[in-house]
Amino acid sequence: MSDPLSVLAGIVDEAWLVGGALRDRLLGRPTADYDVAVAGLGEVERAARALGSDAGGFAFALSEAFGAWRVVAHERTWQVDLTALGGDTIEADLSQRDLTVNAIAQPLGGDAALVDPFGGLEDLGARRLRTVSADGFERDPLRALRLARLACELEFAVDPDTLGLARASAPGLRKVAPERVFAELRRVLSAERAVDGLDVMDATAVTDAVLPELVELRGIDQSRFHHLDVFDHTRAVLAETIALERDPEPVFGEDAGAVLELLAAPLANELTRGQALRFGALLHDIAKPQTRAETPEGRVTFMRHDEAGAQLSAAILARLRASDRLAEHVAALTRHHLRLGFLVHRTPLHRREIYRYLSACVPVQADVTVLSVADRLATRGDGAGPAIERHLELARLLMREALRWRSDPPRPPVRGDELCSALGIAPGPMVGALLHELEEASYAGEICSPKEAIEHARQRIERGG
Repeated sequence: MSDPLSVLAGIVDEAWLVGGALRDRLLGRPTADYDVAVAGLGEVERAARALGSDAGGFAFALSEAFGAWRVVAHERTWQVDLTALGGDTIEADLSQRDLTVNAIAQPLGGDAALVDPFGGLEDLGARRLRTVSADGFERDPLRALRLARLACELEFAVDPDTLGLARASAPGLRKVAPERVFAELRRVLSAERAVDGLDVMDATAVTDAVLPELVELRGIDQSRFHHLDVFDHTRAVLAETIALERDPEPVFGEDAGAVLELLAAPLANELTRGQALRFGALLHDIAKPQTRAETPEGRVTFMRHDEAGAQLSAAILARLRASDRLAEHVAALTRHHLRLGFLVHRTPLHRREIYRYLSACVPVQADVTVLSVADRLATRGDGAGPAIERHLELARLLMREALRWRSDPPRPPVRGDELCSALGIAPGPMVGALLHELEEASYAGEICSPKEAIEHARQRIERGG
């Protein structure tokens, strides 16, 4: 079955396609997620079960309190959410929605005209987001964050009065379930124009409510090597990250395809690694306000902001009820985002130094290399040009090594039990340390066989190392 809406039209007497599904259809945006309002609370379950049976799919209740049901096609090519009308008429239902572009309805079946009591079609044509009612944001403060999400996803402007109403309601976001907040924030950062979404969040004070740590970056000036304060630098790093995610070829050359494949891989919370990297860009300097200091000579420093930032970014994502995997991933990005920059001054690198960089950054070696490039490109103070070129040259080398590591991780040339037997030593911490040294020496090309590895380990023991 290819058209669930046609089937539904034959199941229920009165039903309407509503909300974002209709909006996207009218904009010519592909969608396979449909929202349908059904006349009669008792009709929702019956219609959902009948549609699920016809499609050979799955029908299940979403909310017993509101009588909402979801039907998912067996092959998962579409899903339909069915709810009862929020009022006696479709017009009453639409009056309870957030924005005019989401308050349009299309009757299922027949040739009836669109129902558009609030001028949503005109706003679609004007590419404008405008609230349906003055108390819409107050009734659900999450709509203020959703406004930012839709502004950047649809690339629509926000009506000034709507902006003001959203700003007035933004403090209420602090009482909204964190899971709902994170779901919207995740989509803001995943949008192609995520920075525009952050603009709307700032203009409506949504950032103050959901990411107050980000607001604290404003006005934190940096060293002469930076041309922006920490707040604007963070936004610039996010923009550079998105550009690299879209097209890494100018930086990573022939490895660009492998970088694209890596960043497109799923990670957690319905995010790809590339989208998770955007969280890393947003939070990588999050601890700079509390670590800022000045030397007696007046030099600005942020000592250990990487480690403090790793802890703070993990705490922020935990507060938003993100998964542990995402929190750990972003914390690792934050913790290691300075490592590549420190190595630039030590080039050309010994193979052992490359190993130590990659080993320390597991499992985000490639991801954090991209982040370091975005960070460097967004830093254009004194001496930026030559510094950027040196950084990119090293990043290309380390990216190639990181990709190779991911596909074929290094390992010691001998097993622990073989080492114990050959050297007559008992299992314990020393064996682990020896195996790590053998792996590093093998990666550096200093040993090439089990025999050489055992002899290398014997010499280390004899030297007391």
